[in-house]
Amino acid sequence: MPHSYLRPTLLAALLAAGSFAAQAQQPVSYPLPSEADRQQLAQVLADTLYIQQHYTKTEHRIAMRDGIKLYTVVYAPKDADKVRYPIMLSRTPYAVGPYEAGKYKKSLGPSSTMMREGYIFAYQDVRGRYMSEGEFVNMRPAKDAPKGKNDIDEGTDTFDTIEWLVKKGPKNNGRVGQWGISYPGFYTSVGLLSRHPALKASSPQAPIADWFWDDFHHNGAFFLPHAFNFLASFGLPRPVPTPTGNPGFKHGTPDGYDFFMKMGPLKNADARYYKGQVAFWNEMMQHPNYDEFWQARNLRPHLKNLNKQTAVLTVGGFNDAEDLFGALKTYESIEQQNPGMQNGLVMGPWVHGGWARGTGEVVGNVAYGESPSLYYQKEIEAPFFKSYLKDNKRPNVPEATVFEGGTNRWRTFDAWPPKQAQERTLYFQADGKIGFEPPTGGQAEFDQYISDPAKPVPSNENMATGMTREYMTDDQRFASRRPDVLTYQTDVLTEDLTLAGPIEALLQVATTGTDADWVVKIIDVYPNDTPNNPRLNPSVKLGGYQQMVRSEVMRGRFRNSFSQPEAFVPNQVTAVPFVVQDLCHTFRKGHRLMVQVQSSWFPMVDRNPQTFVPNIFEADEKDFQTANHRLYHSPAKASQLKVRVL
Repeated sequence: MPHSYLRPTLLAALLAAGSFAAQAQQPVSYPLPSEADRQQLAQVLADTLYIQQHYTKTEHRIAMRDGIKLYTVVYAPKDADKVRYPIMLSRTPYAVGPYEAGKYKKSLGPSSTMMREGYIFAYQDVRGRYMSEGEFVNMRPAKDAPKGKNDIDEGTDTFDTIEWLVKKGPKNNGRVGQWGISYPGFYTSVGLLSRHPALKASSPQAPIADWFWDDFHHNGAFFLPHAFNFLASFGLPRPVPTPTGNPGFKHGTPDGYDFFMKMGPLKNADARYYKGQVAFWNEMMQHPNYDEFWQARNLRPHLKNLNKQTAVLTVGGFNDAEDLFGALKTYESIEQQNPGMQNGLVMGPWVHGGWARGTGEVVGNVAYGESPSLYYQKEIEAPFFKSYLKDNKRPNVPEATVFEGGTNRWRTFDAWPPKQAQERTLYFQADGKIGFEPPTGGQAEFDQYISDPAKPVPSNENMATGMTREYMTDDQRFASRRPDVLTYQTDVLTEDLTLAGPIEALLQVATTGTDADWVVKIIDVYPNDTPNNPRLNPSVKLGGYQQMVRSEVMRGRFRNSFSQPEAFVPNQVTAVPFVVQDLCHTFRKGHRLMVQVQSSWFPMVDRNPQTFVPNIFEADEKDFQTANHRLYHSPAKASQLKVRVL
């Protein structure tokens, strides 16, 4: 269809009219849109026309030092000959289209605010993806000191790209910023290794930092539908440059629990579905432990000796189901290894990439107040880039800007985790209680449950074939009613309790098997008289809602080493320590804090056979065995959670 040049206000009005007409014939969609939602929709429509009217698109094939050419699209303001704009670079494996001449993106840059402030926006297909030449390597290992023109990595490709853009691209002011979300967030982080003097500002957003913890793995446990669905499309070969991607996988059912149960052991995935076409899946199946294959894909130790003239702002979401680890650890690694560097962190209530789309007001059944996404875009992100790329000065921004759930407010800190947070210990106790008092004798020393791989605990109540974005705020009442889930909770809180930072779990457990997973969920239990949210479906009852605010899984075989797994000795009490990722949440007066412990979380996490197999991904049907698990809470064997209290 040809581009429309209707005025933005008219186009928005027409869309609104069409929307009302559609609502008259279709069921209402929840959550109901807010005024901020409607304003953002109108803004998106206006932006599409603004780009066509104010930007010129050009296409380039930029040669890297080894001769490989990377496809790059540049959108420059039409007055770039008169005004010297800075450059914003985004490198991605997900396509920089539309590739057709004369067709424009519907949005430019990190936000509408920045697009209207005026930048030169450059988008590049990374090596081996879509229209760029070369071989694609997943999480290409970084090199601290590349030697010679053929010794390349993503850092050298970033350097060569910036060099071309500054010297041969549209006229510019000589300053470059880089940003990207998720995999492009990794390319933003690794872009820091270019150490190009023109790179003045960098914002890795939900970046992959280490693929043994981001996305597909959590403490060695495998996030099955996320990996399977992603690689079924992304992992297919691309022998020659192409403007088209691969189709998504068709499960043949909306029931992911049923689909992945019927698939059986993980080794069936390739034989039944991939048919040898997804090389990276088979590589993962050959590397179940944190060996050299994964260690080479850990970017964190390489984020050192960076150019201190480059300012960094790492962004993440506390409800990011994919790369929460990456955002926190990228910030932490840069902070620890580059003293004196301008390095900031923003953590909001968002799902994966939610700060760049939508208002961020609702995640699942939980509301977070007025437009946290728009606040971030206008008050944090845009000023950050403007200060370093246009004004050439350091902005007056805090080290960490963090959204506090429960109270739904932004807070600022001099460091993350906050230095003023006090470390305290929550102890599991008898009779389903948890609190800051150590357990005393004279009561039951453990709780136990039967874990059956043939009937794993569902990861949520929803019918879905993939990992849902909102699972991190889902109501956990369905799980607390299962006999294979242990539930502990405080008394009704008499004052607010704010937790900020990571949670360190130490479970004292025993099992009749030789392997097991351990899942810990931190839950905010609402009072029974909590009113419903009028924006949500009326069937969602918030009275007694059990909102998951943080969760993590630990594959027990890795309790002492992620590189050298160990079997459990049946019936022997064993310590299982692991880190539950960071949160910032206030459990309000009148609420309760609940903790659930279980040993399956399906289909989100693959089933542990509960029989130790050297390569767990090669387990057979016969290896999947029922086991009895115990969680101890005696004075001598006290299961506990170390938390940080504000």
